[in-house]
Amino acid sequence: MSQYFTSESVCAGHPDKVCDQISDAIVDALFAQDPHSRAGVETAVTANRVVLMGEVNTKAKVDFEAIARAEVKRLGYDLRELEFHHEDIKVDVLIRQQSAEIAQGVDDSGEGEGAGDQGMMFGYASNETPNFMPLPIELAHRLTCRYDELREDGTLPFLRPDGKAQITVEYKDGKPAGIHHVVSAVPHDETVGLEDVQKALYEHAIQPILAEYNLSIDPSKQFVLNGTGVWHFSGPAADAGLTGRKIIVDTYGGYARVGGGAFSGKDCSKVDRSGAYAARYLAKNIVAAGLADKAEVSLAYFIGAHRPVMQEVETFGTAKASPEEIKTFMDSLLDTSVHGIIEGLDLRRPIYKQTAAYGHFGRTNVPWEAVKAAGK
Repeated sequence: MSQYFTSESVCAGHPDKVCDQISDAIVDALFAQDPHSRAGVETAVTANRVVLMGEVNTKAKVDFEAIARAEVKRLGYDLRELEFHHEDIKVDVLIRQQSAEIAQGVDDSGEGEGAGDQGMMFGYASNETPNFMPLPIELAHRLTCRYDELREDGTLPFLRPDGKAQITVEYKDGKPAGIHHVVSAVPHDETVGLEDVQKALYEHAIQPILAEYNLSIDPSKQFVLNGTGVWHFSGPAADAGLTGRKIIVDTYGGYARVGGGAFSGKDCSKVDRSGAYAARYLAKNIVAAGLADKAEVSLAYFIGAHRPVMQEVETFGTAKASPEEIKTFMDSLLDTSVHGIIEGLDLRRPIYKQTAAYGHFGRTNVPWEAVKAAGK
């Protein structure tokens, strides 16, 4: 019997992703000047308005408004008819000093840094794709990234910023067996008809990407574009955005459990972020080493905690080694104290804005995606 699973990704110009990228651009700017900066920055956007909120503790001197305007421009919002133009936006900066009570728990007290928040984090990996991600979210990310590339490089200049891609994968006996549906929502100029946009996206994005995985669809039956039939007015003026509202897109597309906290706008002392990265690193290495076909690592901390109060791994009956061997392997890979994660993965760097679109996992250029031999 077939089973089906659907995951969604969003383009970089989606209102929530605009917020994530502004927030992480601020984190990167702080780290570029002061690697020991702390930040919890939230962004909200609507018609020609950007609101920056949150707390920082840093020696860096940063122009928050200039960063917001630069990101809005980079993301393609240069059409005034969309009512969100990088020159017209009003930017409210409501960023304050970090709470002394939080700082007290995070500061190194001689035992190492403490967690900047409480909560649980999960990391997942599967051998169903080369980068150890579930196939539905992997394909969805590939499509949204390609849609943006086609707009930015001028191949399809009629596309507008914003958009989504949703993939339904058919599974048989727990393995991907085909594509059931591709659903996309992509805004475009009024001068181009929906059928022409659909044909162009299939030809330039969907067909070649699916072919890389030896997959295909019948576009006349299995590809739905813009379900209402029309989408021209896109971006924050059409739909307000907030930082941290796409945690399923950011992680595993709903295929695996996720913690309660978002990532963007937070420095690495916030275990919502660094703990999730550590859990993915451990899970990916377990699968890459052939110790299991699937792995989910779970961690939990309380604010001020130096070490996790929980560290477990679930292999869903696919383990090729004993639980003791897998635990020893994990321990050889990474110290999951807050200090151990930050130092072991070298997280005090301006590397975060790149993660704020198309997912935080399955990449090739971030430290938590490295495959590392045990003990090395």
